[in-house]
Amino acid sequence: MLDVKRLRVLREVHLKGSFSAAAESLSYTQSAVSQQIAALEREAGTLLVERNARGVRLTEAGRALVVHADAIVAHLAAAERDLEAIAGLRGGTLRLVAFPTAAASVLPVAVARFRDRHPGVELTLEPLEPQEGLEALKAGDADVAVTVDAAFAPIRDEGLELRHILDDPMFVALPLDHPLAKRPRLELEDLSGESWILGMSAQKCPDTAIMLRHCLAAGFEPQIAFQSDDYQAIQGFIAAGVGVALIPDLGLVSKRDDIVVRELSCAPHRRVVAATMSGDTRGPAAGAMLDILEDVGREWASQRTAALELVG
Repeated sequence: MLDVKRLRVLREVHLKGSFSAAAESLSYTQSAVSQQIAALEREAGTLLVERNARGVRLTEAGRALVVHADAIVAHLAAAERDLEAIAGLRGGTLRLVAFPTAAASVLPVAVARFRDRHPGVELTLEPLEPQEGLEALKAGDADVAVTVDAAFAPIRDEGLELRHILDDPMFVALPLDHPLAKRPRLELEDLSGESWILGMSAQKCPDTAIMLRHCLAAGFEPQIAFQSDDYQAIQGFIAAGVGVALIPDLGLVSKRDDIVVRELSCAPHRRVVAATMSGDTRGPAAGAMLDILEDVGREWASQRTAALELVG
């Protein structure tokens, strides 16, 4: 049986071209490399390395063995990565941050599924606004940040990797007695004369920026009656007749009975993504969560919660 460690030494000698260079690469002494090669030659029953004034070169048998050594080393490295991944999913922690409507809709499903598959990993989830979530990720305070990537202002950061989770369309929410409430679908232009409720800051809230951009594209600047970043509070103001609003599908998981939700032609939408730091820093738990989030996102998109309210 050939010794794997000695195969590694032979491979390094072949790559470096000398015993001394191989010894430096492996943090061995030159004598140790020579001894390892001699022992491997005894195991193989043939000469593997020829020594001359210029250094060393492999014999035909040595070259043939190195080809197999390359494959063996590659398989062992893959096996080690698999074992590390398995071990990484048996313990440790995974810190998630997500903007509030995702934290209340998609994330509970994803967290439950992850806990079922990997009960040894301790999960934490903190609701943060999109930009705050990215800041927490880059500060090292989170492993995965679920955030919003607006199509007209995409996240451009070479330090981040983004995984698309779903496209979250926006619907118009009206008071029950609104004159347009009986229409199954509306144009944004139909609402140009309305009073609007929207988020506090277009700089901090992508939803507000998306809404303002689409209103301007429809030919009007919305009259702002009230501002709030809480979609449950916004529904309350709509029910009280303060104004109308665009609410994304994820924000309609808990829809009030005293408002009407209607579809818009060419509806605005926000792109929901999961961000991690780029490079090799992502652990196996984060990778497993990204896969689950992607699956949950596809399932969510196929059965929109708000779409159930559009009939009748």
